[in-house]
Amino acid sequence: MPSNQTAVVLGAGPGLGMSIAHRFGREGYRVALVSRSDTRHADYLASLAEAGIEAAAFTADLNDKARLEAVLDEITARFGGVDLAYYGPAAMDGPMPGPIDEADSDGVRAAMGIMYPAVDAVAKVLPGMLERGSGGLLFAGGLSSVVPMPTLGALAVMSAALRNYALTLNAGLAGRGVYAGALTIGGLIERGDIHKAVTADPKMFGDIAIATLDPDAIADTAWELFSKRDRAEAVFNVLG
Repeated sequence: MPSNQTAVVLGAGPGLGMSIAHRFGREGYRVALVSRSDTRHADYLASLAEAGIEAAAFTADLNDKARLEAVLDEITARFGGVDLAYYGPAAMDGPMPGPIDEADSDGVRAAMGIMYPAVDAVAKVLPGMLERGSGGLLFAGGLSSVVPMPTLGALAVMSAALRNYALTLNAGLAGRGVYAGALTIGGLIERGDIHKAVTADPKMFGDIAIATLDPDAIADTAWELFSKRDRAEAVFNVLG
């Protein structure tokens, strides 16, 4: 098991984020959770403590570059570095964008705001990983990056950009000890906030509410990607 290694979950939530935290924690990683609000941090930390996982929680709006960098500095000061960074913030803040035939540059720029913090986080943690010659970067994105989903409009553009960023990092870091990979997700992640919102309004979302994915299974695959490093992406699709 790793000794004194730290996994950072950026955009920690009750679904996949916490499953990633538990999965890497079981492998001996200490866990740093980062989310916009501390409302649920006590419950998250209690869950990890019950599993025997050392963890701490930090509050940051990932779109605030200065605060994001400050939190990553705090995590490094506390734990000595970042060995795995997982980026998976929710993409459903505010109203859904219109379909692709109605997308304009303002809408695309707004949607791309979900991706930019991933680049900022990588810029902050990657130099240390390269210096040590070890580490990993994982990014969770949407199936619209590989399957055309016109109704998602600008969000599909962002998803494609995030996936391309992850895969290009994977190629660029090959042979340097640092892994990068993409979790491409098509379906509702059980226990997550989006799943809760969709199932609470079945009249609006219809049958999509039954197209669910187990976050623990996705986290198992995330660990497999990171540890085996034999592929750059795993696709999870229950949308047909």
